[in-house]
Amino acid sequence: MSLRGDVCVVTGACGFLGKRLVRLLLEEEKMAEIRLLDKHVQPQFIQSLDDSRGDTKLSVYEGEIRDADFLRKACRGASIVFHLASIIDVTDKVDYSEIYGVNVKGTLLLLEACIQENVVSFIYTSTIEVMGPNPRGQPIINGTEDTVYESSLKFNYSKTKKEAEERTLQAHGEVLQNGGRLATCVLRPMYIYGEGCRFLLGHMCDGIRNGNILFRMSRPEALVNPVYVGNVAIGHLQAARSLTDPQKRNAIGGKFYFISDDTPHVSYSDFNHVIMSSLGFDIQEKTIVPLRLFYIFCFLMETLCMIVRPFIHVVPPLNRQLLTMLNTPFSFSYQKAKSDLGYIPRYSWEEARKRTMEWLASQLPTEREKIWSK
Repeated sequence: MSLRGDVCVVTGACGFLGKRLVRLLLEEEKMAEIRLLDKHVQPQFIQSLDDSRGDTKLSVYEGEIRDADFLRKACRGASIVFHLASIIDVTDKVDYSEIYGVNVKGTLLLLEACIQENVVSFIYTSTIEVMGPNPRGQPIINGTEDTVYESSLKFNYSKTKKEAEERTLQAHGEVLQNGGRLATCVLRPMYIYGEGCRFLLGHMCDGIRNGNILFRMSRPEALVNPVYVGNVAIGHLQAARSLTDPQKRNAIGGKFYFISDDTPHVSYSDFNHVIMSSLGFDIQEKTIVPLRLFYIFCFLMETLCMIVRPFIHVVPPLNRQLLTMLNTPFSFSYQKAKSDLGYIPRYSWEEARKRTMEWLASQLPTEREKIWSK
């Protein structure tokens, strides 16, 4: 099905994935209007879309995801909402009330706005981290939507994303003000990489400071399967097309789907090296200290931070759960999304790697200068 003539809202439109999705919608679909919702929408981003917008109207909605009136205004007259906006935090730096307010309450308010304003389709961008890994580091290899796993989530980020996606799925079939029904769908991408990925840029900068040697935080056998940002955007487009198809709408509504691609299974640290090796970066052969000692060090740091918390809020740069995440085999198949949504990765691993490497290469001189000038 086509989205031709539809009006859609993209929350987090100026984020890493949001920008890619907005451009894809402009290039692939002749929509009536795309509403870019974010706290701040950069004018240069809007200008960069001039060559692909065609007759599609681009509207800017700057505001707060926790503002119910603002959300209702943004949803008025829309038919599809892509909800990408959230706070991402794997070190628990962000206060719980803040991350809960954005990730959970913001989602609930947006769902209510959809019901009040008769939006018929709602796609929520979740994360692989709602599955885990759990603190015991139990692995999953090529998991599916039917995989049973004891999550025992530790991060506030993963907890809030899990609650938000559960609320989204529960809202499927809710009666709209005009008597229609809301259809919802949740996508769970793997770790997303590509042009604009701040995590890859951060690892590259750490490597520059370390004499062009990337840090090893993952054991080589801890295989995961990152996904290219362009393919995640394709997954969102296919989900929207499926929700607008009367024959598929009820079949996929109220369900979640893993979004991965054909990126090779590799550890997080080795993935950084695969992407950056052609830029002159090497990688440590082993972790700085054995993993067991690393866990003990993290435990001591977490304990110390807890002791001083009544006086000062200090967050350790590394914690046991993050170390577990980096060292647990955790991979998932996209076959269910392929069969139900018609999702097929558009970008091969070779092209995704080339595009990502070229973007990092373009950033390298500036980042070197920043670091060397300090």
